[in-house]
Amino acid sequence: MKKNFFLAFLLLLLLPITACSPSSNSTSSDGAQVKAFTTGAIPDQDPEKLQRLYGKLATYLEAELGVPVEYKPVTDYAAAVSAFRVGDLDLVWFGGLTGVQARLQVEEAEAIAQRDIDAQFHTVFIANKSSGIKPIKDIKDLTVLKDRTLTFGSESSTSGRLMPQYFLEQAGVTLEDFQGEVGFSQSHDATIKLVEAGTYETGALNEQVWESRVA
Repeated sequence: MKKNFFLAFLLLLLLPITACSPSSNSTSSDGAQVKAFTTGAIPDQDPEKLQRLYGKLATYLEAELGVPVEYKPVTDYAAAVSAFRVGDLDLVWFGGLTGVQARLQVEEAEAIAQRDIDAQFHTVFIANKSSGIKPIKDIKDLTVLKDRTLTFGSESSTSGRLMPQYFLEQAGVTLEDFQGEVGFSQSHDATIKLVEAGTYETGALNEQVWESRVA
């Protein structure tokens, strides 16, 4: 039985990749059509950036494996898990929560890679300057977010929803304590843009993405 694999927190920067996206299928020496090995990723950042990164990964894997490799973008986190479950994607970059979901739904799925930095995976809360919210240094101080507007990333995001909601609850803050319904931006980049625009006063996202945008 064919095994499916997924990458948990794959570190692209360590790979010697330079070319662009490969073709979808190829023909073997005996004339038979060879189906492309398909890769995907949770859409946690800007789609164009993901296309560049994973297009390069596909090119690298194609050269290493000797088979056609294709990167296929998906619309949201749940779609990545679903595509992996039904076999439309063979290799996927998942986060912590979606990685667990994938392994529960695909019996022979295996996690084959993880970045060393993910042992210290962090969430950050950001706020629009006009909100007047001061820097928070302790979990208990998250109570200052009560009666504010808040957006998470995707509902299935580990650092963009699961972790921040957990720490809010540790501080005694429930989702009902926010002004109106909490939002779901669907990606870390979108969370930054929504808070910057003032659509939401505060947002929660992956620390690495945040630091890469303000560096």
